[in-house]
Parts: sequence; C-alpha cells; structure tokens
Amino acid sequence: MTVRSGSPGWYLRRLSRMGPREIGGRVADTLRRRQWRAAPPACPEVTGARFTAVLPAGTLAAVPADAAKRLVAEAEGLMAGHAEFFGVVRDDLADPDWCLDPKTGRRAPWGYAFDVPYRDEDAVGDVKQIWEPSRHQYLTVLAAAYALTGDERYAERVAAHLRSWWAANTPLRGVHWTSGIELGIRLLSWVWIRRLLDGWPGAAALFEDNPVALNQIWHHQRWLAAFPSRGSSANNHVVAEAAGQLAAACAFGWFPSSARWRDRALRTLERQLRANTFASGLNRELATEYHGLVLELGLAAVAEADTAGVPVPATARLVLLRMTDALAAVVDDRLRPPRQGDADDGHGLVVDGAGTDRWGSLLATGEAVFGRLPWWPEVTGTDVRTPLLAALLRPYGTDVSRPASRPAHFADAGLTVLRGPDGIWCRCDGGPHGFLSIAAHAHADALSVEVRQDGVDVLADPGTYCYHGQPAWRIYFRSTLGHNTLELDGTDQSVSGGPFLWTRHARSQVLAVEPSAALAGGTARWCAEHDGYQGSAHRRQVELTAATRELRITDEVGGPSRAVRLAFHLGPAVTADLAGSRALLTWTGDGGERSAVLDLPAGLSWRAHRGESEPPLGWYSAGFGRKEPSTTLVGTGFTDGAAPSEKFTTVLGFRGRGA
Repeated sequence: MTVRSGSPGWYLRRLSRMGPREIGGRVADTLRRRQWRAAPPACPEVTGARFTAVLPAGTLAAVPADAAKRLVAEAEGLMAGHAEFFGVVRDDLADPDWCLDPKTGRRAPWGYAFDVPYRDEDAVGDVKQIWEPSRHQYLTVLAAAYALTGDERYAERVAAHLRSWWAANTPLRGVHWTSGIELGIRLLSWVWIRRLLDGWPGAAALFEDNPVALNQIWHHQRWLAAFPSRGSSANNHVVAEAAGQLAAACAFGWFPSSARWRDRALRTLERQLRANTFASGLNRELATEYHGLVLELGLAAVAEADTAGVPVPATARLVLLRMTDALAAVVDDRLRPPRQGDADDGHGLVVDGAGTDRWGSLLATGEAVFGRLPWWPEVTGTDVRTPLLAALLRPYGTDVSRPASRPAHFADAGLTVLRGPDGIWCRCDGGPHGFLSIAAHAHADALSVEVRQDGVDVLADPGTYCYHGQPAWRIYFRSTLGHNTLELDGTDQSVSGGPFLWTRHARSQVLAVEPSAALAGGTARWCAEHDGYQGSAHRRQVELTAATRELRITDEVGGPSRAVRLAFHLGPAVTADLAGSRALLTWTGDGGERSAVLDLPAGLSWRAHRGESEPPLGWYSAGFGRKEPSTTLVGTGFTDGAAPSEKFTTVLGFRGRGA
C-alpha cells in the first residue's frame, strides 16, 4: 500500500506516532502560524552593527594549494552558471529562478509560507531541487574563492545572488520559509559568506549596513525560535536548526533577542547532539550520511561559539569527538563509510571544490581538533574546510578516554564491521530499526550485509535515490527486497506508513560476535536475529575466514511454510555470470581485474535482475537523485514448515588478484 505524505491516511498514521507533549506543541505551532498570518512579527531597528567573527590572521595561508585549485575550478564553473544538484545538471545559476524545479519544470506557488504544499510534487515540483540552491552553499564556495584569490568577481556574484534571493523571498512568503532545516543551514552559510568576504569593500554594505539583510537574518532566527522540530521529528533537523541559530546569534549578535537565542540554541544543540548519538559515537538514525551531516553541523556551530567566546559544554565536544572516532573506526580502506539508511547528499558547510573527499575532510578536521589516534586510517587528501574550521575551534580531547584500538562492534547501534585480508570489509546490521517513533530515515534492512574489497562495492547497499514524488522508487530503495537480506511472503520486515514513517519496527538482537579474528588469520563471526516476521524467526550468521578468503552467510528461518526471497545486490562495477546457483563475479579494482565466486543456496531458484522498472529491481544509487542499473541476484522458494527451521547457506569466495 502506498501512503503519500499529506494524505488523510498519512496524517492519521503520523499522529499515532506522537505523544501528548508533541501534539500540544504542534497545536501551539498551528495557532502561532495563524497569528503570524494576521500580524507577522517585525524586525526591530538595528544601529551600529559590526561583524567581528573574522578568520584569524594567517588562516588562509594554511590552505593547501591543490585544495585551493579545486575550489577555484569549482567557482569558475559556478560563475559560468553551471552546477549539478541531485543528478540534474543546471546552466542557469548565473541568474537563478529561486522557485523553479528544473526537473519537472514546475514553480513552487507563492503565498503565505505555511500554505505552500511543499510535499506535493504535482503542485510544487521536486522540493529538494528547489531548496538545495537556496541553502546557499554554492555561494560559500564562491565566497571562499574570493577569500583565497582576492578576485572581486566572486564577491560581486555572491552579493548579486543574495540580494536577488532576499528580494524574491520576503519573510514568511513562499516555499523557502516552510522547513526549519533549510533556514538553519542557510543561516550558517550566510555567516561563512560574511566571514569569507571580510576583505571585500562591499561586505558591510551587503550585510550589517543593509536593512534588507538585517530583516532576513532576524526573521530567520525568529522563525527558528518559534517553530523548532519537536518530538518524533527531533532528528538531524533539530540539530541543523540549533546549529544555524547558534551560529547566527554568535556572529550576527546585533538584535535585542540575540543573547537569548544564542543561549537557547546552545542548550538545544548540546541536548540534541547527545540525544541523536549513541554512546559509541554512531548516529542514532543509523543513516551514515546523517552522521556526517550532524558532525559537520556540530563542528561548525561550536566553531562559532568558540569564536564569540561563548563557553561550550564539554559534553557537546565529547559527542563530536566520539562521532569522529566512530567514523574513523567504520570506514573501509578507501575511507568510505557504510551506505546505511537514507542519504540525501546533505552537507553542513561547503567551502571545497569537486573531488574533495567528504569523509577524509571530516577525519582531517578531527585530527586537527581532537588529535589522531594510532589506529586511525591515514588521510592523504587535502581540503579547504579543515584549516578554516581548525583556526576557529578550540582543541579538545587530550584528557578524554578514547579507544585504544579500532572498534569493530558497536553494540548500542548494532553495527559490526568484519575485516579480512586483501581489503575485505563487511558491515553487518543487527541494530535498532531507526530513531524515534517514526524512524524517518530507516530502511527495512535488518540483518543485511554490505561487502567491499579495496573500497569496491561487491555486495552493495543500493542507496536511497529519492524522497518525494516517486513513491514506487521510494518504497523499493528502503524495502527489505532492496537490501542484502531475506524477505518472507513478499513483505517488509517493518511496516511503512509513508515515505518518512514506519508504524511497526522490526527488533533485532546480536547473539554472538567475534569481529577481529580474521585480521589475525582466523575466522571472524557475527550472528543476529530479528522478529519482523510474526510467527517466523529469521536468524543470520556471517563468518569471514582469512585463510580461505571466504565469507559464509547462513540464514535460518523457523516457523510455518512461507515464501522466501533472498536478495544479493551487486555493486555497479561488478559483472555476474550466473549458472544455476553459482555466480562468477568480476570487476576492475586496484591492481587490475578482480573476481569472486558466489555459491548461492541450491534450494532456491535463482535469477539475475538488472535495471527493471515495473516493479523496480536491479538498481544502485550513488547519490541522491541518481540511479544506474546494477545486477541483483534473487533466489525464490519456500521454507519447509514441517521442519523446526530451514537453513540457506551462501558462500562468497574471493580470488587472488588477476585470478
């Protein structure tokens, strides 16, 4: 069943996941929106505003030359009007239409912000395509190019686009005033734009001496103070809102309410960083890209507080430290983290050009601020953001307990990484379904595995692809069939109530784990089960043996006879030659051709699927809005209800280089 956001059924299901306090808060929000329609708040008069949150002397000189070169190349493309957002190439960025979705050709309707049906693609278009340029992160790139080169063309383009945006998006009007995360990230961008343009003669006239800018900055902060994400929605959105509010209140502290906004935002940020993060350091949404987003937002927000001399609770810094150590622990040999849960390519602060590795950049910043542990993977790339943030952030972590060796099992998150020789990396999922009552960014992926060699996806998590407007694709990419796990009776392990809503969550439990033995030449093991299929238990054991370079997956299903589908999604670089229940896998990796043999359970009937659309099957999404055909092997059959349980064994054997 497809339940679209905004339908009556969706509202009922959404309401069922809220508690009394959240419902009360949302009722108050509704009343305030009605009040603002009749009597919108007014920005107080500001005089004598000055911007002092500048970069320390010498900071720009620390930017590596190759990182600066990539940034300038990116800026030149933007100056020519070229950009790509979520797989859509645009050539209109020289003079953008701020409400146009270039993918559908639709323009978001004008009017009171809270009347805009932004979830309805038929009325608005793809709202992600409309929102993304208005996060103004491409303008932070242009501003950084100005700071590094002194070329005033970049500064003038930034100023023209900000003035255009401010004129076209007056407070509380239109689609750009509907979502708090957008306002929060936009404020953070404006802070960095002002900082990076500080050497430009027109910077003050653009910001602190500009009544239009002051009105926009005030209204953004007033909106965030009035309408925080709450209750079942208090995930990465509330972190972005608090980060943007804190950054603006520190750097643009020109208003009577600035100190109050700052203190409240800092308290919220500290509380929500803790709430959104397991003690192990992994993000509770169990969606890796949101781990990166929250870490970027937290670092950027704390940097503003440090610059303003505002004391930051040690607990907030400790969360960011643990998140950084956890990231260093889970990445593969090419610094790629797991592809778990939703991913929408969201960033907290962008000042780098194309080709800069996001995860390497975060680890480089972590090294500069927290210090590198001996077991951390080596970061060889460079970036612009690290020296800028490191110049503002106060060092932390020298007297804090940190892991003495590389963690492989994160018990609270249910994530385990098995590592073997020759770059073999395997992620096993035995954790909670997701975060909070709606688990908005979770996938129905209990007991799924993700396998790589030298950073190449062999058994891949297919990704996310889309959120709004394409329900069949949204359903597929977060379905049980869309992951490397076992499905019963054609149903997901957890029950969906909409594109960002799960009404019943499968519960998983890790039963046994020995994650590091393969690195010592032995066999690493992991075993877990979940209760998502009522009346039947699904248990999975994964063993990685160093001597044979084999990964053995044993699925055990108990209960009555049921239809089985077991899926293995191959990475887009992998070619499969399937004969019966054996597949020869080949791909090109470091050092040339690589191969593996996948022996599949003979008790199932196996078929290869690639690039199918009705229904979707055999796809890989490398990033939001992009998909490409890939091979999915699906085995179908039935369990034997007469036996207490039935086992299905799969063996992935890696061959030597060139074999």
